[in-house]
Amino acid sequence: MTAMLARPLSPRRQADDRGLNRATAQKRLMIMMLLYGGAVCLVLSKLAFFAVFAGPASASTMAGRVARGDIVDRNGAPLARTIDAWAIGVHPDELLGDKRDIAQRLAGILGIDQTKIYAQLSGTKFAYIERDASASLVTEVNAIGEPALVFEREPQRLYPQSELAAPVLGFLDMAGRGASGMERALDAQLTDPARNGQPIALSIDLRAQSALENELGQQVVALNAKGGAGVVLDVQTGEIMALASFPTFNPNNPGAAPAPARTADGREIPGPFFNRVTTAAYELGSTFKPITMAAAIDSGTVTSMARRFDATAPLKIDGFTIHDHDGQNRWLDIPETLIHSSNIATARIADEMGGDKLARMFRLMGFDQPMPFELPARGRTLFPQKFSRITTMTAGFGHGIAVTPLHLAAAYAALVNGGIWHPATLMKVAPGQAVPGRRVISQATSDRMRQLLRLVVTQGTGKNADAAGFRVGGKTGTAEVATGGGYSKKANVSTFAAAFPMDAPRYVVIVMLDSPVGNAQSFGQTTAAYTAAPVVSRFILRAGPMLGVMPDARRDIDVSELLPLLWRAPGAKPQSMADPE
Repeated sequence: MTAMLARPLSPRRQADDRGLNRATAQKRLMIMMLLYGGAVCLVLSKLAFFAVFAGPASASTMAGRVARGDIVDRNGAPLARTIDAWAIGVHPDELLGDKRDIAQRLAGILGIDQTKIYAQLSGTKFAYIERDASASLVTEVNAIGEPALVFEREPQRLYPQSELAAPVLGFLDMAGRGASGMERALDAQLTDPARNGQPIALSIDLRAQSALENELGQQVVALNAKGGAGVVLDVQTGEIMALASFPTFNPNNPGAAPAPARTADGREIPGPFFNRVTTAAYELGSTFKPITMAAAIDSGTVTSMARRFDATAPLKIDGFTIHDHDGQNRWLDIPETLIHSSNIATARIADEMGGDKLARMFRLMGFDQPMPFELPARGRTLFPQKFSRITTMTAGFGHGIAVTPLHLAAAYAALVNGGIWHPATLMKVAPGQAVPGRRVISQATSDRMRQLLRLVVTQGTGKNADAAGFRVGGKTGTAEVATGGGYSKKANVSTFAAAFPMDAPRYVVIVMLDSPVGNAQSFGQTTAAYTAAPVVSRFILRAGPMLGVMPDARRDIDVSELLPLLWRAPGAKPQSMADPE
């Protein structure tokens, strides 16, 4: 047979076939592109739907915890952060394995009571077994292989400094809302979507905070005190650089904090959530004497530092007797009245000034109302309804009037900063943006008070508060603890109110101890000179340079005009017992 050969296509036919193939390929490519584009549009539309509708629902489910912003100190160091964590839950009705076996294994991994876990596994509704679990715990639990155990990502509030600044920061409740402290005060701002999670800066300096807590905490333990309080205040802006209250707690685990206790005589000892700086009102004793003295100078009651007042014997008035703790039994001039902390001379000065002028000064210092402040818990003061003669005399040296340590800090700032009272704040203040204050004393009176407070430290009861080169000034205050039936003879509140450096004041430091017990370190004493004053000294030596104040032994405030007024001759009698005025 002869093979039949195909006739070759003509060039024109070949060209037509190639064109047809190209057209077909282009159509197929177009169809594929349309299909792909449609799929992309579908995905994008779904994402847009979830962004608009699912986003808010998710945020509400997490109670705002996802977007909660960080809290940082004035230098940007983290105080409170939100990090990713896991929640481990169970659907009891979907369990496949043995409940007791699963409960035992979970208890071993999570460190939770097995009985409690078994009760959750035996329930009928979904339950969380562990919140804020780490990734490693999730891995171990997942290895159990039980499909009814589920895992959800959720944010965790972490306080990286542990107990540091706990009374300032507070903590969150189980729903992720601020329960106390600045977490509560700033709850709306920290969860505001418009802020996009931006951190909020407090006025606190973490380094100064650490130094204050360390020094105060050691003293509370060493003297077996019921508690302690400390605050450091910028005298020009009112910014709080450090705030400490003992006992304290760990905001990472507030549930582990001990409950309040009671003393042998039935007095309740406030628990760790009680902020002694801002909530508790105390009679702060002789720390009030410089305020009374400033009122007397500013009102014109005292016009000469050489003016002397009779402190030769206890003062009897309206059935009461006013004593001096360490009486000099002589007439005292103005510097000596503060240096020796004379109740008798101060009472005479207050009596001569009158209740109206003293009450006016105390009101200007804000002692008649709670401190305007960011923290939700603000203590009410004990302010006399009427300044009778005896009330005026005793309030002059801090008896019968009670304020918080924060009130006292703001008052001392006004004594030394030129006479301007500023409200305290825990928010960082931008340069030049401090809240305007109010004048409470003149610049001249403030200048005089700086001299007098410096003399108390160099020549008087405040010697243990001195810190070489930092030119510390201040005043001791020791007051019997107020009880329901009067005053305790066995317990006191010891306070030292300080400012530094006195030639150009920058900061006020208040340290208070509740019911310290004397020991060898305090020479058996419980007064502020031996309990609170040393804490001030140690803090300033540690934190002064951190706060921008460098020690300088060549500088000091000039007190040369007051030194000749001090009676220095041991056993000698004053030249005259008469009032020089």
